[in-house]
Amino acid sequence: MRLHKNLVLAVLNGLQQIFNEEKYADKVVAQVLKSDKRWGSRDRGFIAETTYEIVRWKRLYAAIANVQEPLNRQDFWRIFAVWAILRGYILPDWKSLEGTPTRRIKGKFEELRQERKYRESIPDWLDELGCKALGEKKWTLEMEALNTMAPVVLRANALKTLPKLLRNALLEEKIKTQTIAKYPDALVLDERANVFSTESFQRGWFEVQDAASQTVAPFTQIAPGMRVIDACAGAGGKALHLAAMMGNKGQLIALDIHNYKLRELKRRAKRAGAHNIETRHINNNKVIKKLHVSADRVLLDAPCSGLGVLRRNPDSKWKLNPDFIDRVVVEQQQILTQYAHMVKPGGKLIYVTCSILPQENEEQIAAFKTTEIGKEYTLEKEQHLWPAANGFDGFYMARLVRKS
Repeated sequence: MRLHKNLVLAVLNGLQQIFNEEKYADKVVAQVLKSDKRWGSRDRGFIAETTYEIVRWKRLYAAIANVQEPLNRQDFWRIFAVWAILRGYILPDWKSLEGTPTRRIKGKFEELRQERKYRESIPDWLDELGCKALGEKKWTLEMEALNTMAPVVLRANALKTLPKLLRNALLEEKIKTQTIAKYPDALVLDERANVFSTESFQRGWFEVQDAASQTVAPFTQIAPGMRVIDACAGAGGKALHLAAMMGNKGQLIALDIHNYKLRELKRRAKRAGAHNIETRHINNNKVIKKLHVSADRVLLDAPCSGLGVLRRNPDSKWKLNPDFIDRVVVEQQQILTQYAHMVKPGGKLIYVTCSILPQENEEQIAAFKTTEIGKEYTLEKEQHLWPAANGFDGFYMARLVRKS
């Protein structure tokens, strides 16, 4: 296996932005890949996958390389050398890689991997928090699962096609997929590919959405003709799925505090043919009050730590801190008690996070039920989706019914 210097430099430039400029890895990788149109799919794959791998294993690789933050350019070269040696590459005769201690790297790797915080490459505080919340055995299993590469999963858009037809259409575009048991609309790619350049995507036949995320819309138990509120809609991944399940019949109100995300949702909805979505920007409390006691379903996909989606956002574990966890738990409590008023009697409130921490999940629901508005609800069902068990993202879902 041969390393190409221009591709390695692209990786190092990306790492510099992610770790020293605190930019988000997905945006950095997307920007880097646009910087040279001469790169083919294999080159682009090397840059993206190598960048994410080093981000994922930063603590382990930095410890082996014996470098500490803040990282300088030569530190990044040393970390890259660790990655290359452990992946079986023969290091080229480049000045920046001179003196790389190959044997010591392999020996240090075997030594450090005996300790979970290095083996799974996580901060001390997060390792302690996870062990306390889930127990050492469960936490170890989940972190191991969250350090694997996430598959690319598509959701066939029921407003325009069926999974079987989509699979055949993608095959004509030389993209092979497989169906997934228990996920009726999902197709998983055999190999990673740029699906956004396909004709099927341009036609609005699918969205990229993890299989676990695809369980949220069915969990809401919506039906055509209902009035549904997606209260933290963001750019609309779940709203689009809800619209498809509603068959464009009824009203789907997408709310968010960020107007730019709602603009992106409008663009995606147009491509998907989702005509029953109405976006409303939450710029004051009146927006919520006008919707009190009006909805058959309210989906609350709450802000969270995102620990259930570390496979696709490995940089977030380096951006998280204990204070953020504390703040987001308080924010979840506030959103639950404020937005629960939008559900009409007999309607249902669905609380969702992509976290695996109980303080963001079942403990939030228990606390909510002790509040004045929470006493009007009964818990109908809750469900954990564990990465170690299902092979996809980690989610928590709770469905509560407002008493008539």
